[in-house]
Parts: sequence; C-alpha cells; structure tokens
Amino acid sequence: MDQAIDLRSKCPHFRILVVGRANAGKTTLLKKVCNSVEDPEIFSPDGKKLDLAVVEGTAQRGEHDIENQLIFKSNRQFIFHDSRGFESGSANEIQKVKDFVTARSATRELSNQLHAIWYCMPTDTTRPMLAADEQFFNNSGAGKGTLNLFVKDLELF
Repeated sequence: MDQAIDLRSKCPHFRILVVGRANAGKTTLLKKVCNSVEDPEIFSPDGKKLDLAVVEGTAQRGEHDIENQLIFKSNRQFIFHDSRGFESGSANEIQKVKDFVTARSATRELSNQLHAIWYCMPTDTTRPMLAADEQFFNNSGAGKGTLNLFVKDLELF
C-alpha cells in the first residue's frame, strides 16, 4: 500500500497518447472513458489553459498540437495527448508522433512519460487498414506497445 501511495505522489496523472485516423472517434471515445458530455479542457505543455475548440464529427481534420494536454473536468487523473489524425501520405504527422513518443520515452520523470498509447481504428469502413496505419505500426517504434481500439458508432456505448 505504501508503494502505491509513493507512486501516486510521483505520478498523479495517467498520460495517454491517442492516435489514429482522422474522424475515427478518438474524442468520442475519450468522452466515454471519462464519463463526460463536455469537451476536454486544453492546456499547453507548461499547464496554461488554452481557448481552443475540439473538432469532432466533421469532415475536417482537427488542428491538434500533440504537445497540448487534454483534461476532462469529470476525470482529472487522465492527461490525453491527441494527434491530428493519420491519412494516406501523412508522413509528416506520423513523424510528429514518432518524435513525441521518442521524447516522452527519454524523459526520466515518470509523470512526463507516456503510460499508454491508444490507436483508434474505425470498423465501419471498407478499408480498415490504410498505408498510414501500417507505417505507424511498422516504423514508429511505438506499435509494439500500443493498445488497438476498434471503434464503431460510439453513441451506442
């Protein structure tokens, strides 16, 4: 019990990177996990609250900065980092994710490390695996420790 309290004092948050295709249901999944109907609050890497909107359920891709922290009022124990979304030919975005994972892996502070990577893949499509998905799993260095979440119509959750 003392070890758990000691660990919790060193790392009060569980940090999760959420990646996958644009419009795969990433934000909707996070709302379900955190039992929230509200969008998360967005904070800069240094903890300053930002006045940014979360783009969800549209044809446009979100303008996410992977370094920003998404925190839900309903569950402040999770810090989420959201990628912009992978599309075919999105080598630039995959490189940003790879660099982010590498940097978080190199830090010595437990509270700043990534504790999980969730890769969201839509199942309601004729192409469940795109070249960008394969590139992430084969070349990012993060694919081996990633939890794959297959999402379909999360409104039914």
